[in-house]
Amino acid sequence: MPEEKNEESLTLDKKTIDVLAAHIIPTSKYFEARFDHMQDQIDGLRDDLKDFRDDVDRRFTDVNRRFDSMKSNIDRRFADVNRRFDSMKNDMDQRFNQVDKRFEQVDKRFEQIIASIDRLTDKLDYRDEKQRAFTLKMFTIAIGISVIGALGAFLKSLGVF
Repeated sequence: MPEEKNEESLTLDKKTIDVLAAHIIPTSKYFEARFDHMQDQIDGLRDDLKDFRDDVDRRFTDVNRRFDSMKSNIDRRFADVNRRFDSMKNDMDQRFNQVDKRFEQVDKRFEQIIASIDRLTDKLDYRDEKQRAFTLKMFTIAIGISVIGALGAFLKSLGVF
């Protein structure tokens, strides 16, 4: 069977084309509505950016205020630490002065002991000299007696006595 070609032709009149063009091609009202909508969106973004910028500025201000507060706290703490170190330094100076006084007392006591030892040494030296002189006298007497005894024995052996 031969195929039958069924051709349907579409006829468009001017009114149909105008209706189609009106619905397919947007009108200026459509563009105006879209532009108004876009302008509202842009204005909203602008407002959001302004709010964001204000929020960021406020946060930076808060952070700066907190840093200033921390700086003053740190300065106060350093001042307190410096005050405590000064107090400790004064206390240490007082203690060193006390120790210095004690060392001076010990030095004086050592000087007294050294002077006492020197006096004892002088006494011992004097006693040693006296003892040495006494020992020499006794030795001389003993030698003299021994020489006299030996001379007497020599003379007796020679028959003088």
